[in-house]
Amino acid sequence: LAVVYSVTNHPLKASVWSNVPFFTVPLARAHGKSFAHRSELRQAKRIVVKLGSAVVTRGDECGLALGFSHKYNVVLTNRDGREMMIVTSGAVAFGKQRLRHEILLSQSVRQALHSGQNQLKDMSLPVLEARACAAAGQSGLMALYEAMFTQYSTCTAQILVTNLDFHDDQKRRNLNSTLHELLRMNIVPIINTNDAVVPPPEPNSNLQGVNVISIKDNDSLAARLAVEMRADLLIALSDVEGLYDSPPGSDDAKLLDTFYPGDQHSITYGTKSRVGIGGMEAKVKAALWALQGGTSVVIANGTHPKVTGHVITDIVEGKKVGTFFSEVKPAGPTVEQQTEMARSAGRTLASLEPEQRSDIICTLADLLTERKDEILSANKKDMEHAVSRLSPAMLKRLSLSSSKLNSLSIGLRQISVSSQDSVGRVLRRTRVANKLELEQITVPIGVLLVIFESRPDCLPQVSALAIASGNALLLKGGKEAANTNRILHELAQEALSIHGVKDAIQLVSTREEVEDLCHLEKMIDLIIPRGSSQLVRDIQRAAKSIPVLGHSEGICHVYVDHEASVDKAIKIIRDSKCDYPAACNAMETLLVHRDLLRTPLFDQIIDMLRTEHVKIHAGPKFASYLTFSPSEVKSLRTEYGDLECCIEVVDSMLEAVDHIHKYGSSHTDVIVTENEDTAEQFLQQLDSACVFWNASSRFADGYRFGLGAEVGISTARIHARGPVGLEGLLTTKWVLRGEGHTAADFSEQGSMTYLHENLPVAQVLPERRTTS
Repeated sequence: LAVVYSVTNHPLKASVWSNVPFFTVPLARAHGKSFAHRSELRQAKRIVVKLGSAVVTRGDECGLALGFSHKYNVVLTNRDGREMMIVTSGAVAFGKQRLRHEILLSQSVRQALHSGQNQLKDMSLPVLEARACAAAGQSGLMALYEAMFTQYSTCTAQILVTNLDFHDDQKRRNLNSTLHELLRMNIVPIINTNDAVVPPPEPNSNLQGVNVISIKDNDSLAARLAVEMRADLLIALSDVEGLYDSPPGSDDAKLLDTFYPGDQHSITYGTKSRVGIGGMEAKVKAALWALQGGTSVVIANGTHPKVTGHVITDIVEGKKVGTFFSEVKPAGPTVEQQTEMARSAGRTLASLEPEQRSDIICTLADLLTERKDEILSANKKDMEHAVSRLSPAMLKRLSLSSSKLNSLSIGLRQISVSSQDSVGRVLRRTRVANKLELEQITVPIGVLLVIFESRPDCLPQVSALAIASGNALLLKGGKEAANTNRILHELAQEALSIHGVKDAIQLVSTREEVEDLCHLEKMIDLIIPRGSSQLVRDIQRAAKSIPVLGHSEGICHVYVDHEASVDKAIKIIRDSKCDYPAACNAMETLLVHRDLLRTPLFDQIIDMLRTEHVKIHAGPKFASYLTFSPSEVKSLRTEYGDLECCIEVVDSMLEAVDHIHKYGSSHTDVIVTENEDTAEQFLQQLDSACVFWNASSRFADGYRFGLGAEVGISTARIHARGPVGLEGLLTTKWVLRGEGHTAADFSEQGSMTYLHENLPVAQVLPERRTTS
């Protein structure tokens, strides 16, 4: 069935009901107000789920929707102490199907035989009265619920209510007592209006005022019930994704992630759902009434075939599903608004002259040194808060210093020079035909989302690259660097403002979950994660519709050949492992040629690693050569990120290459040898983003490569691989200039022929280049 949520053992809460008359403002729950943010929905213990008519009935309103029995097959038996109540529709539709069937069966056999099969199909049926249908359908609907819940050893109970059950204080107390007792016994209440006896709904009578709610449909019933039972959350499922800022289906309609009281005057409503009594306006009014009474509300789609099986659990987990109603309006813009602002300003940024973009970057470079006291003061606060929570390696990443800021400033100036010839650069020029010329030019990707952990120095680097490439930028930093990120973002916007594009770079400081950001596929064009391998993997899994540029692991190898120089080997290994062990380009596995075992070179390597306090793990082959070996490695595919490494033995350079292909991460790998042929063979055969000969793996860095900075290191086999700088943040577009040419001109009957002549790029006039 729709919501197979079992109720759990939960202490019976005291049912303290006031004698407040029905027509009053609902009282707030004793245990607090409604939740302010989606992330808090995980705390919801008592939940009301309302299943609308459009969710449970067929399009012809005669029977239940196909697949209804498994759409919400989400069993949370005794999970987290949650208590579930279901407000359901469907009795009228179920009864209508049953009565129509009975009417057909009641026809005489003679009439059916003489009518003919086709006439029988077209036989008109009388209009069925809704209350009679409800009476006939209630038992069948409840039997279906019971049968489906029984599959999960969950008991259900039916409760039919009318307005009188809420008008009369004694009946209210009885209803409250019954519901509490059912929840105490782990029984799921299935609640519905008693449509067999209620009068037909009055037009335009969804609510009798802002502070008063009348039980005339299941929206109002669910809201009233949620407040009466002091529920933490009301989930209203219908056939729409949620609340839109204009009628769904219109070209400019946008789904509202969050809706606040007072916003209802700024929106318009579409038509009501295909079945049922209420429409979206009734749902919104009922939701606001419940919110006023202390119950959080989410309106979402309960009919989408790909998500209905987990829509409820997604909502409870705080994911961005449907429209969340909140009384707390954030002071700043939403992340969707920030993305729109960034995209708009980013287009202006891309249209600036190269010298103007360079000017912005140079201004930011100056600000990093001029305002270093402010930056370091903010960083000191972050360090003080994080010292007891982060590892030494993470603290080192978080820390900034005057020397780091000076290096950042130098790197930004390198980027400013590169920006002079980036956006709008002509890569190819072709004369397709007479007076028909084609150009391929570089253009920005669009809106970038960069998610980074503990690395505040990443913010100005990525900002400068985005500015140089004309891209809009959305930044999501870790909370451990909140103060430092805030001041650095302010400086970036201050630099952008000199040419009126301040909003091109946005820092997401709201309580957005990273997974939610990864679902903004209509707003974000590329995601670049900078952080732990776990962060990168999580983002790659979550961002199903947005490309992700990055690497999940930095398992870098140094292979010491039997013809290696002693001095070079010691120097390279020490730098690769000990210079910055937490870096993704630090050595994690040392491969040693078998002939080097029990030689002075090998002994010096071990002595150096011990002197540097590097913990050694033995690979299987290395351990087999030793009588007393270090701890054997658990996995040859390990990124330690600390003063630890694995040592393994190989028989040849080719075996080293095979080992790296099997256990490496295609990041950076090094060979140390004096044999040029061996080195070249290693460089050619190894399929990693960076391959070095007699050089430390720590050189795998955008700044050290002369790129000025990098947005990250990509191990993907795409156009941008290795340290990704300015070039990796550009894509291309094709510009064709003609004079009334048509494809028909080049057909067999046409008068023109293709030339496809390559033209010198230098012939292109700068003023003709298209940059946006």
